[in-house]
Amino acid sequence: MTENRHAFFDSMIMFKRCGLISIRKVDALITAIIIPAMMMLLFVFVFGGAINVGDYDFVSFIVPGIILQCVGQCASFTSMSVNEDLTKGVFDRFRSMPIAKSAVLIGHVLASVVRNMLSTTVVIVIAMLIGFRPVASPLAWFAIVGMLLLYMLAITWISVLFGIIAQSPESAGGLAIFATILPYFSSGFVSVDTIAPVLQGFARNQPMTKVIDTVRALFLGMPVGDSWISATVWCVGIIVCFQVASVWLYSRKISK
Repeated sequence: MTENRHAFFDSMIMFKRCGLISIRKVDALITAIIIPAMMMLLFVFVFGGAINVGDYDFVSFIVPGIILQCVGQCASFTSMSVNEDLTKGVFDRFRSMPIAKSAVLIGHVLASVVRNMLSTTVVIVIAMLIGFRPVASPLAWFAIVGMLLLYMLAITWISVLFGIIAQSPESAGGLAIFATILPYFSSGFVSVDTIAPVLQGFARNQPMTKVIDTVRALFLGMPVGDSWISATVWCVGIIVCFQVASVWLYSRKISK
């Protein structure tokens, strides 16, 4: 019990440290928000008239996909921060201190979730300014926040592992390429039925599609179906696997 309490307070201290780093690197945070916001404006005002999404309002249709792109951009910042701590010897200094090993990584994860929630809020506000009108009930909003938190934790633990494996902060930042491109191979911007047949199987069953379908249905007051089950299983599975792998690899790295 005492060890768990110490680990909790150690994690909060590391969280505060990562938060201060985020404030000092505000340009990276702003970039992570601006790029998805600009993509939303581009799709709505340039491509919106040419893309058929059936009975959906186009702005309402693409908001979940833009949110996932925003989370991917923020995850890149986390990956680079973890790698900088590793390559600059910061983790080695922490190793000599009486703190829980996992606290350092958990601090990065918590800071990433806070950044993601901030950037997601900004994206939703911008979407509402250009016509997004969610009809979600208070309970549906609670479910939306819960689903997005699960996805944020999943992509953040992936970014932590990328940061530990990468040889430099620049290569660690390459995570953003995958995290921002994969939403295009999903139901984020077009109906899966309009994607090339060779890719439809992947697009229909990949985790981003399940998360997007769930969030979109909740936003628009539509039946969610069983997409939330698949989305939850995917996210929880990723969180568990990548957390275990990250802590194990981090322990090996600092013990050398």
